[in-house]
Amino acid sequence: MLKNDRWITEQAYKGMLNPFEEKLIRHLDATSKKSPVLSFGCSSYGYDLRLSSNEFLIFKHVPGTVMNPKSFNPANLEATELHKDKDGEYFILPAHSYGLGVALEKMKVPPNITVICLGKSTYARLGIIVNTTPAEASWEGHLTLEFSNSSGADCRIYANEGICQLLFFEGDPCETTYSDRKGKYQHQPEKVTLAKV
Repeated sequence: MLKNDRWITEQAYKGMLNPFEEKLIRHLDATSKKSPVLSFGCSSYGYDLRLSSNEFLIFKHVPGTVMNPKSFNPANLEATELHKDKDGEYFILPAHSYGLGVALEKMKVPPNITVICLGKSTYARLGIIVNTTPAEASWEGHLTLEFSNSSGADCRIYANEGICQLLFFEGDPCETTYSDRKGKYQHQPEKVTLAKV
């Protein structure tokens, strides 16, 4: 069953999401409708996560190397600068490139829940694809987020604003949670976590 805003709020105050915004935030100054942001916070049946300003890495071509998930070469990644102007803080994801960021919010998934992370339509309309990422039962940490810029133009990716939406699905209790099996991506910090085997 897909969980609603009441459930998300109740669980967040028990530690499922931190920091947590109970309402969907669209402007930093709600009364004057100034300072628009890409929405973040609780929606009807989901939660819009923010992208942390801590780190954003872009894949680069290193001649003579082949990407290997069993032996990941960190030399294939380079940090990108955090920019700031009147619109906010942002990273630039070049055209036809791929990048990694991390969620601002820390998650602590209940043992009977699996979370699916989906992209936001505002970014999708620019050609930015957020990979569908699951967070399994009893997973904890800051999600590492994966972005593909399929457009022919560079794109701003705003930090501390909405970047993707979480959907929470309840299932029958499982035999073994992610925590029980000591999953390799458990307890990710607010820093990009590279591929592991």
